Amino acid sequence: MSIQEQMKLDMTKNLAVLLMDAHPDLTMEQALSAVLNSDTYLRLQNDNTHLYYQSPRYVYDFLEKELTAGKMG
Repeated sequence: MSIQEQMKLDMTKNLAVLLMDAHPDLTMEQALSAVLNSDTYLRLQNDNTHLYYQSPRYVYDFLEKELTAGKMG
């Protein structure tokens, strides 16, 4: 596994944890599903965006906006 792939996996986990912190009613499965089915996740997987180099809270801001507004801002 490449360093970038590991960083993407770590970011995905961190996004799910941050989502659960913000929404305590969510289970880990629900939080992971929300992350994995998001446009933010697709952008995270795109090597050209380099989102996996950013802080989890920075990327989480995109995810939260997407989930509340229905699109990525």
